[in-house]
Amino acid sequence: MTSTDVFARLPLRDDLRGRTPYGAPQLDVPVRLNTNENSYDVPPEVVEAVVEALQEQVPHLNRYPDREFAALRADLARYLGHDLAPDQVWAANGSNEVLQHVLQAFGGPGRTALGFTPAYSMHPIITTCTGADWIDGLRGGDGGAFELTAARAVEQVQRHDPDVVFLCSPNNPTGTALDLDVVAAVYEATRGVVVVDEAYAEFARAGTPSALTLLPGRERLVISRTMSKAFALAGARLGYAAADRGVCDAFRLVRLPYHLSALTQAAGRAALWHADVLLSTVEAIKAQRDRIVASLAALGLEPVPSDANFVLFGGLADEQVVWRGLLSHGVLVRDVGIPHHLRVTAGTPDETTAFLTALRATLEETR
Repeated sequence: MTSTDVFARLPLRDDLRGRTPYGAPQLDVPVRLNTNENSYDVPPEVVEAVVEALQEQVPHLNRYPDREFAALRADLARYLGHDLAPDQVWAANGSNEVLQHVLQAFGGPGRTALGFTPAYSMHPIITTCTGADWIDGLRGGDGGAFELTAARAVEQVQRHDPDVVFLCSPNNPTGTALDLDVVAAVYEATRGVVVVDEAYAEFARAGTPSALTLLPGRERLVISRTMSKAFALAGARLGYAAADRGVCDAFRLVRLPYHLSALTQAAGRAALWHADVLLSTVEAIKAQRDRIVASLAALGLEPVPSDANFVLFGGLADEQVVWRGLLSHGVLVRDVGIPHHLRVTAGTPDETTAFLTALRATLEETR
């Protein structure tokens, strides 16, 4: 008897049958550029600070952590600025859990969530796994297939009347940032909660505003962030959000007891105390991102201008053939399911060189 046989007989929820779990390939290759991680290791001085912070907590692990993670919230509020108070900040185990709290509180059975495809693939997954119905909104306009204008977004919001609206800026997988007039217009058009997923905000090009500036007076607006990308802490699993105090009160109704461990809180605080050191790699990563865009264009491909730490590029006759070709050269990128496109993370200069070298060879081999 196999595990597949047992799985088929289990009384699984009907709406989960036939689904596949989320998961980017985790392959042991020399150059991994498929999950938008920060390619730079945590600097030694930050390692020392995190270890020291954890050592202070370990003797007291017999006690539950601070349920309100008050000190961490205060540090996050200081980092975000915009006159945010600590009680306007929420944190969880990665931004995915923040999004789960949003949907548990404001979505659920009999409710709907709307997002604009292509966007972050976990938005519909978390929506349906928490019992709500997902509505696949559409992008596209005069500015290109990946543009989302205020008028196009508002029309769909008014037509579907969702309980939750997801906006992603910079958007994953396209890397494109939203104008704030889109966020403001969507907010005014809906009665529901509007989530702006800003996981890649620190990588935005100069002059790109954050939706944090729109928070005052908008009690249904939530801006989610993460420490997985710019802070190089993907392994620590710490995400956070800024919202009205009332929204944070709603999250308390659905979060698990003591959901943030004492170790997670301590590591997050130590990292925030050294934010300048951790964020020092951001400009280097942005330089590699822009190098990738320019190099891909020179190869006759179609890179999408990016405000994130990755580049989506098109113009491929067969993206799966190119993906396999890159892998044969030891480079792992992401097939995001958009025909003729692949996505590559901007890494170190050496990783960028390895990717571009492998891509040239692959294009020549498959021409």
